[in-house]
Amino acid sequence: MRVKRYVVDSMPDALQKIRADLGKDAVILNTKEIRSGGFLGLFGKKKIEVIAATDSSQPQPAASVPASLPRQAVSAGSAFASHMEEAVAVAARESSAAPVAVAAFGAPIAPPPPKAAQAAPRIRGKDELLLDEIKQMKEMVARLSSGQPNGPAYPEPIAKYERTLLDHEIAPDLVERLLQGAAERFESETSPKTEEFARECVRDQLKGILHAPGPKGIAADTRIAHFVGPTGVGKTTTIAKLAAEQVLKHNRKVGFITSDTYRIAAVEQLKTYATILNVPLEVVFSPQELARAFQQLQDRDIIFMDTAGRNFRNQMYVSELNSLLQTNGRSETYLVLSLTSKYKDMKAITDNFAKFRLDKVLFTKMDETQSYGSIVNLLYDFPLRLSYTTNGQNVPEDIAVTNEDRLIDLLLEERDS
Repeated sequence: MRVKRYVVDSMPDALQKIRADLGKDAVILNTKEIRSGGFLGLFGKKKIEVIAATDSSQPQPAASVPASLPRQAVSAGSAFASHMEEAVAVAARESSAAPVAVAAFGAPIAPPPPKAAQAAPRIRGKDELLLDEIKQMKEMVARLSSGQPNGPAYPEPIAKYERTLLDHEIAPDLVERLLQGAAERFESETSPKTEEFARECVRDQLKGILHAPGPKGIAADTRIAHFVGPTGVGKTTTIAKLAAEQVLKHNRKVGFITSDTYRIAAVEQLKTYATILNVPLEVVFSPQELARAFQQLQDRDIIFMDTAGRNFRNQMYVSELNSLLQTNGRSETYLVLSLTSKYKDMKAITDNFAKFRLDKVLFTKMDETQSYGSIVNLLYDFPLRLSYTTNGQNVPEDIAVTNEDRLIDLLLEERDS
């Protein structure tokens, strides 16, 4: 087999060179857009890279048929060529490409004739490959003609949200999925095709990820609320805010348990909040001490358990923490993450904790960032329910149950570059 790579300005150029070098029996294996020239990879000219191959070592005229081929093979080859031409014609008719693109498809490269000994199996295999190749080339021509060679084309009212969502660091493949879903609804026959409707279509796609049935906040019958997460995300301050809400707003009797004996002054910090709120605090140094702590707090309506923030890339620490998440009654486990963290780190942390039990996710430091896409990424990747977000250090003011509509408004706002 002869394989050759071409770098050309357009598909017609590629087809002409391939026929001249490899003959009309050549088959295109792959096509992709590249950049050529420029300075340090910048300002390069767009080119198309085409990989083509032929089974024969020398080019053969497409019209010639060896006399030694059996009649069955010749007939099958003719049927194959006819089928290919029909598929190419369908691709050309359905494509929205410019006339020059249709012209490129108008003179297809014929596949190599099958060998007599194995005519039928090879014809069927190459038939499938050819149809896949035609489909790929049709999609590429559609992208090139729409001016968006690196991704699908969306209606203009939908397409304007692509950059906004990417700026919020929503994963590119998720942005594509969201906008495709919105575009399908926007292009339905009965849609009004307005800017307002386009925004509603994108909003609904985001809401489908962010919304989950059931309460987002602490349930009325929750007996124990565990808070887990890496160091520095603000677990202790968050616990104080939620405890104050339960005491002042819901008149519930609250107790604290902390196992965060690794961080300097962690116990003293929670003890200070406990004194202010007039609630008891129990410190545990091992899972065996939990029974004593629960016994001391048996008259409490709800117990907040603070855990140590350690390196949760270490599986041993995660397993150690899981042994502390024991329950005496209905419990919930909240994963606490900071919006200032990279999503790659958030995902690694969540993946470790997801091996055990997680119910809800709570995001802190919303006031310290302008990118909220990690919330969408995480809820798409993991079956967690969105709960609270915090936006400051003030206790108990700077925490609230997440308002999905407000969050979506922030995600769709255009920002200055």
